[in-house]
Parts: sequence; structure tokens; C-alpha cells
Amino acid sequence: MANPAPVETVTTGTDKAKLAAAAVLVVAAVAVFYMLSKQDLWVRVAALVVLMLMAVATFFTSEPGKQLIAYGRDSAREVRKVVWPTRKEAGQMTAYVFAFVFVMALFLWMTDKTLEWVLYDLILGWKR
Repeated sequence: MANPAPVETVTTGTDKAKLAAAAVLVVAAVAVFYMLSKQDLWVRVAALVVLMLMAVATFFTSEPGKQLIAYGRDSAREVRKVVWPTRKEAGQMTAYVFAFVFVMALFLWMTDKTLEWVLYDLILGWKR
């Protein structure tokens, strides 16, 4: 399976300006929310949401935003390729895990008690 060569993109001044504008819009959204403290809550929230949506829209028009969208699409495509276990298989694997954990807990408890007996009773001679 041949992988295509990775494409390197050069960040342009326009992309930097878009990212800066998005950051300014986020800061402005928070500032406007607190500056409108005398207004009703719905007005403050509406201003916050509108400015945040503008920031998100500005971000997604930049190259990093487009790359993020492409990554999300690729991830969704890969998730559709996954062969998920059936309910029976999932139940069996869960039972195997519980059984293994129980056996390991029993083994560690027995090892602990054996070492305790050897150390305290046989070597040191402390009786409880």
C-alpha cells in the first residue's frame, strides 16, 4: 500500500491574518460579554455566540482550518472502515477480561500471603 507523499503547505500572510482575526474575535467576544453586564443575559449570550461563530468561520477559512476539516473527514472515513465486534463477541471478551483480572488478583493475593508467611513466620519468627 503506497502512501502518497506528504504535502507541505506554506503558511501565507493571509492565513496568518485570518488566524489573528479569529483570535481577536474570540477576545472581543469575551470582552463584549463582560462589557454588556448591564444588559439582559440573552443579549450578552447572543453577542458572545455571534462573535464566537464569526471567529470559528474565520478560522475555518484559513489553511489550518481546512486541514482540520480534512482530518475530521479522514477520521470519519476510517471509523466507517472499522469492523466492530458483535454483541456476543463483546460480551465474551468482557468475560475473558473479568476472568483474567480475577485470576491475577488471586495469584497476587496468594503470592503476598506466601511472602508474608516466609518473611514473618519462617525468617523472622514473628508469630501473630
